[in-house]
Amino acid sequence: MANDLYHNRVLELAADIPNIGELSAPDGKAHKVSRVCGSEVWVEVSLSDDGETITEIAVQSKACALGAATLSVLSEHAVGARTIEVIEARDALRAMLKEGSEPPQGRFWELRHLAGVKDYPQRHQSTLLAFEAAVAAIEDAKSSRAEADIESQDA
Repeated sequence: MANDLYHNRVLELAADIPNIGELSAPDGKAHKVSRVCGSEVWVEVSLSDDGETITEIAVQSKACALGAATLSVLSEHAVGARTIEVIEARDALRAMLKEGSEPPQGRFWELRHLAGVKDYPQRHQSTLLAFEAAVAAIEDAKSSRAEADIESQDA
């Protein structure tokens, strides 16, 4: 593959993923698999009391260097992020890869290092995997909280 995919910063990010492991009591979790290459990513999150900010994250990966690099950026900067920031970063990353749009800004700005992936459509899914899993974990957390609220009202 071309050097624009696996340049030094992508490899550095892939080799140094923070927050690997599991949370003792996550609010939400998700597991995503790339149908194209078989990469797998697990994300667990805990949210603030209002459900709008990530307070903890734990990740695990059996992903290629591109997926691992994306997971590294997510895991490094997710704590303290508003859930909408993660959703917007996922959407911006997708637009960068599929439409050649500008890279994500803000706390997830290092995703710009993956801009070269846009020329390799077969790598898009594995590159998006971490953020797809994070959004699914956030949705799982919010859904679980909504169910718990309904149950407590019925009690």
